[in-house]
Amino acid sequence: MATPLHFVSSKVYPRLTGGRFNSLRVAFVVITQLLYFGLPWLNWGGQQATRFDFDSMRLYLFGLTLLPQDFIYLAAALIVAALGLFLWTMLAGRLWCGFSCPQTVYTEIMIWIERWVEGPPNQRRKRDAAPWGAEKVLRKGTTQLLMAAFSLWTGLTLVGYFTPMRELAANLGAGHIGVWEALFALSYGGFTWLLAGVLREQVCKHMCPYARFQGAMFDRDTLLVAYDDKRGEPRGARRKQHAIIPIAANVGRDDKPQGACVDCGLCVQVCPTGIDIRDGLQYECIGCAACIDVCDEVMDKTGQARGLIRFSTQHAMEQQQPLPLLRQRPRALVYSGLLLAIVALSATGLALRVPFKVDILRDRAVMQRESNDGYIENVYNVRIMNTERDSRRYQLQVESTGLVRVEAPPLQVAGDSVTSFNVALVADPALLPSGSHTVSVRIVNLNDPSQVLHEEARLLMP
Repeated sequence: MATPLHFVSSKVYPRLTGGRFNSLRVAFVVITQLLYFGLPWLNWGGQQATRFDFDSMRLYLFGLTLLPQDFIYLAAALIVAALGLFLWTMLAGRLWCGFSCPQTVYTEIMIWIERWVEGPPNQRRKRDAAPWGAEKVLRKGTTQLLMAAFSLWTGLTLVGYFTPMRELAANLGAGHIGVWEALFALSYGGFTWLLAGVLREQVCKHMCPYARFQGAMFDRDTLLVAYDDKRGEPRGARRKQHAIIPIAANVGRDDKPQGACVDCGLCVQVCPTGIDIRDGLQYECIGCAACIDVCDEVMDKTGQARGLIRFSTQHAMEQQQPLPLLRQRPRALVYSGLLLAIVALSATGLALRVPFKVDILRDRAVMQRESNDGYIENVYNVRIMNTERDSRRYQLQVESTGLVRVEAPPLQVAGDSVTSFNVALVADPALLPSGSHTVSVRIVNLNDPSQVLHEEARLLMP
């Protein structure tokens, strides 16, 4: 019979488990959501700490104001994220997927909502298989309503990173919201509900490209969730042991040698993607370690040592070798070196970055003119962009042999604004020959004289 080109996977009802890794997952859910939902409400220096303003094309980031010409830092951040993902995947597999990925985090939240409203997995499975009735409609409707409300909240929070959050909240309280804001909130909220509330593990198994190309970044020393088949096989039911005993002494009901695995199937029941870790390395495994937690509980109950399922590497599992050092893995050194170099260069650039921009453009209406005292004036339009929060004063100075001077008082620019000024450069025709001359102009921030920019202007003499 021909194999179908597609199939419909049955819904996964992951069983709730405890343990140290489950506590860690819960902690990551709480921390990531506190950051996501809390940052738009955080003020820094009188303004929202993190916000991208589409109108002025400015990124406000904890006191920094980044302009379009500063987006090289955004490119650097994306490169660092990519290299960091490569390095992390090579060293620790899919731990990002299992603990911090937004799909995993939001799916976990949706499962919590479903479990709170509809009960444990067995009840949900029976209810889904049962015909529709009032009780089923009520519970399913409540679940979907809560999921939709949470999804909409995530969408509105995302909009708060582009529209001032307090202004957005006030508009919502008054009952009105902009068209684009509503569109973005509904779109992101809708995708959150669809991916985390409906598709769930199908995203990780069939839609996420990371699951497909991760194998190219793995090696035999990558940290993985692994089942110790040498210790666990042959699997089968067994009586509780009151002390940890050698595997060779383990016997089943037929007095045959037996492995540590009691074949309880709990590792499959708790898996959010519905796989059996005992079948070996599978791309669907997201490294959440739920199977480790539940297997450790079973080992405790049967009086055996923990670690039948554990974080390990292929080398360590096969040869009982310790985890490799970073220096023994050239790719890790290359990735780490590139990461450190890019981070160091970006940090240096931000530290030395002057928080104002200056453009000096010749006034086309007045190429050159003679003043009453016989000097030649060239008029320029000086445009100063102050990216700091407070007002600043700037002084223009000419770097020359004294043949040219600036006729302009200190120029004041309000905080986070752009102001244009008409400035004249004056020269004595008796000392400066005719023709075009390059003049270097020094712009000093009088509030912080260490901040200096240098620009060039063309001076025309008759």
